[in-house]
Amino acid sequence: MGSETKASPQAPAMTSRPWTASGMIIGGLLLLFLSLIASISVGAADISFKGVWQAIFHYNAEVTEHLIIWQLRLPRAVAGVLVGAAFAVAGAIMQGVTRNPLSDPGILGINAGAGSMLALCFAVFPGLPFHYVILLSFVGAAVATGLVYGVAAMVRGGVTPVRIVLAGSAVSALLVALSEGIAITFRIGQDIAFWFAGGIAGTKWMQIEIMGPWVGGAVLCALLISPWITVLSMGEDVATGLGLRTGRVKFIAFTLVLILAGAAVSTVGPIAFIGLIVPHIVRFLVGVDYRWIIPTSAVFGGLLVVVADMAARMVNPPFETPIGSIIALIGVPFFLYLARRKRGRS
Repeated sequence: MGSETKASPQAPAMTSRPWTASGMIIGGLLLLFLSLIASISVGAADISFKGVWQAIFHYNAEVTEHLIIWQLRLPRAVAGVLVGAAFAVAGAIMQGVTRNPLSDPGILGINAGAGSMLALCFAVFPGLPFHYVILLSFVGAAVATGLVYGVAAMVRGGVTPVRIVLAGSAVSALLVALSEGIAITFRIGQDIAFWFAGGIAGTKWMQIEIMGPWVGGAVLCALLISPWITVLSMGEDVATGLGLRTGRVKFIAFTLVLILAGAAVSTVGPIAFIGLIVPHIVRFLVGVDYRWIIPTSAVFGGLLVVVADMAARMVNPPFETPIGSIIALIGVPFFLYLARRKRGRS
């Protein structure tokens, strides 16, 4: 028993399906690759798979199709993968650390915080380089997180999952209203309307070059601390008994969430529900070990956004529907289902 008390949180005895998770990751990567090819092919100008292959491996700047693929569609598709992975991993981390099944960067106001800071940035510093924009997005996400937990902690009884969701909804409404007020005051409503609704149209390679390392580094760090998150998801008392420094793990985890959510919002806008839907489905299939939940969520989060982006282009061609609207059609009923199930258990 003494050795169990001092055990390192590397392999907690919890339900895990590594073979299922491995199969899902491999299958998800294959589906993601096929979806990327389809995403690059679909648009106002339909391009055959052969044309896509030639553009990628035999690029010719004098061919119009090649320019369309390299300058417009390929960065858009890559951005979709990065954004989906960022939101999904951020949601998985939050659900594991807080043990709140309703946790999501959009629902808890983090996306709205980053968005309001970016609205202010667009109004006051319209020509600011993107690497400063993404840093301001991190700041906005951090401020929103502090507000949500501060409001939830003000109520007698302390912070509970339901209170965090209610506080997140209130703070989100406040910050969205603030962003809209800034847009009206500075007359930038049309410039940022599509961005607020969520969309990756117009994403440039420059944005990916700046956002990519942030997202990649944060996902890698999340994988490194995933055994700690698994232990913490068992309960803080259990984690403390196993020798885990819960305060340090929570600080690292929420720092990663701020980076992931801030980087994604700065590129595509405050899209909600990705971090809610994907980790829940993944957890149901692969078990509760975050060493598998995090990488699987990253793959399927990217897949969800790429597929949603294709759907957004096909709903009302040649016009584009914001991705946020497409994902909300799935996310809102899913959220209501989870809220109803949680209420039934309480």
